[in-house]
Amino acid sequence: MGPAYVGLMSGTSMDGIDAALVSFSADRIKLHATHTLPYPDDLRRHLQRVSQNQGTPDDVGHLDHQVGRLFAETAAGVLRHPNARGLDVVAIGSHGQTIRHQPRGEAPFSMQLGDPNLIAEHTGIATVADFRRRDMAAGGEGAPLVPAFHQSFFGHPSQQRCIVNIGGIANISSLSPREPRVLGFDTGPGNALMDAWCQDQLGKPYDADGHWAAEGRVHQALLSDLLSDAYFALPAPKSTGKEKFNLDWIRTALTRHPGIEAVDVQRTLLELTVISITKQLPECPDLKIYVCGGGVRNRVLLQELRRACTPFKVCSTEELGLDPQWVEATAFAWLARQTINRLPGNLPEVTGAKGPRLLGAVYYP
Repeated sequence: MGPAYVGLMSGTSMDGIDAALVSFSADRIKLHATHTLPYPDDLRRHLQRVSQNQGTPDDVGHLDHQVGRLFAETAAGVLRHPNARGLDVVAIGSHGQTIRHQPRGEAPFSMQLGDPNLIAEHTGIATVADFRRRDMAAGGEGAPLVPAFHQSFFGHPSQQRCIVNIGGIANISSLSPREPRVLGFDTGPGNALMDAWCQDQLGKPYDADGHWAAEGRVHQALLSDLLSDAYFALPAPKSTGKEKFNLDWIRTALTRHPGIEAVDVQRTLLELTVISITKQLPECPDLKIYVCGGGVRNRVLLQELRRACTPFKVCSTEELGLDPQWVEATAFAWLARQTINRLPGNLPEVTGAKGPRLLGAVYYP
């Protein structure tokens, strides 16, 4: 059996860490085992505060260590799976936990926590991390990085496909058989605003299956106001995060629309995610859309996305052979493989970098 890799991913939803144990051959993926470790509630709240600049250097250092230990524990968990026996695990690819992403301005940066030294030390396996900053050093946005993986494994020689990843932030990868260049960028909020509002109003980290949103109605004036944000009209390459789309962003808009019922705000935020994705899809008469990420578990969100995308078919990446929950973790296993094999991991047309770059740093055990 060939070499295997572990991918570790925690997205902007900050709900926990996913691990995927994967091997690759030609254009095929073998998902051997998976493991998820939820963040403790107090840690999630601390990460959310720091991501909104409510913390000290001591807080950042403490969280970097704490999250690093949890990433190491998640990797160890997937490696204990019976399917891991006999596999030659070459490397671990760790995305880390993003707490700040500022790709524009005089000093662009992206900050992920989860000390990779701890992962390498506790697992005894080479760990690749810090994937974004080399792309940024070359003039890119450092995100999204998964379109390169999407191109390698989901591209089709005759079918126009669009991969829609709905995490805290949503991003798309447009894969055309007629155009070798991949179009990929962050469309804006995925689950982030719905999660933030649900936590603020109900004390729950997310709206399970979209049940609460289903009780509300879209407030058209608020929706139009939210969609007028300049980010949605920006051309690609572009990327964003919760430093932009957060609870304060919602509250600022609500000052212009007082008196809206909380449940109607939730339904409007769901519609914002749907419309901001569909308005930025590529124009193509035979487009097929494949969805992955945590948003797939929101029945109402998926139902409304299908409605808005008519007549195009919207389905899950399960149809392409990969469970939608594990696409991003698998992508970082692939990115680790790229780095170990001294191959580039970015797509300059997606991130805006000056050219292909070898991403990340390797931390040897």
